[in-house]
Amino acid sequence: MSQLRVREDLASAPAYRQGKSVATAAAGAPVYKVSSNENPYAPLPSVQTAIAELAAGVNRYPDSAGTALVSALAARHNVSPEAIVLGSGSIEIVSQLIRATAGPGDEVLFAWRSFEAYPMLVRAAGAEPVLVPLDEEHRHDLDAMIDAITDRTRLILVCNPNNPTGTTVSAADLDRFLDRVPGHITVVIDEAYQHFNQQQDMPVGVELFRQRPNVAVAHTFSKAYGLAGLRVGYAIAPPALASAMRAVAIPFGVTAFAQAAAVRSLEVEAELQERVDALIAERERVIAGLAAAGVRLPESQTNFLWFPLGARTTEAAAALEQAGLIVRPFAGEGLRATIAETEANDQLIAAALHLA
Repeated sequence: MSQLRVREDLASAPAYRQGKSVATAAAGAPVYKVSSNENPYAPLPSVQTAIAELAAGVNRYPDSAGTALVSALAARHNVSPEAIVLGSGSIEIVSQLIRATAGPGDEVLFAWRSFEAYPMLVRAAGAEPVLVPLDEEHRHDLDAMIDAITDRTRLILVCNPNNPTGTTVSAADLDRFLDRVPGHITVVIDEAYQHFNQQQDMPVGVELFRQRPNVAVAHTFSKAYGLAGLRVGYAIAPPALASAMRAVAIPFGVTAFAQAAAVRSLEVEAELQERVDALIAERERVIAGLAAAGVRLPESQTNFLWFPLGARTTEAAAALEQAGLIVRPFAGEGLRATIAETEANDQLIAAALHLA
């Protein structure tokens, strides 16, 4: 028996489950992976060129400060470069935020169900996750979240739009919520899916950052920008928090490839917006097609749909896989399906009988 000592509290930390891959699916007809909210489009040619040009220099470390990308992001959001913190995807950014604010004996509060990695990241920091159930419409129950605040609360995560339900918090509701949160508690607006949000009164995280000294924002290049494989995200955070985040960040955590691709993506945002618009149009087409087949869904302002199937979830996910769609099931609650290639979306509409 091993005598090694490891942290006992990690035994209760849930493991992150990556979406099932096509390689593990049954052989036969075409199978589409719609389990991971990936952008179906490859990076734009100019972005691919920026990546390829760095191939000969992989023997060198990247710029740990990410100077060019930080400068571009600061200009993009009209904030000080000191407010920008880079990380290996928004998941690492959220990890930095948690470790910079909370530790043993502290609490991190968030809605549930929300991003699956939140509980894992909180436990890894030695803190205690506080999960506040969504309301009956699969939205954040902001009143219940306020009631859940204690003197141990150090950080509140608001995933907006929410993953995996796709629902949103309005600007007015978020303002009222922030008015009630004590000023010493950091509130993080996780805007991984903000580019797909067409809500009329949607909040803008960077504006809240400007107005409130306890608000930080988390963004990613994985979704709308289609750089999920390169792992690059960033926070916009108050100076003291940004400094603490850098203290817990992994040195050289964002590769030169990721930095160059992100800089180039910011330069061609107009072209990328055409792809975002196309995905939004596909989302609305699929919603309409499912509605015509009798499937009613919660609001979605993301690049995925949430099917609250409850006890039928596992059975429905298996049936969809047989129909050529690998979705993301959450047993006993529901399943999530990404808006992907047109053919995959057509398959989803055709499989409506399993989702009604």
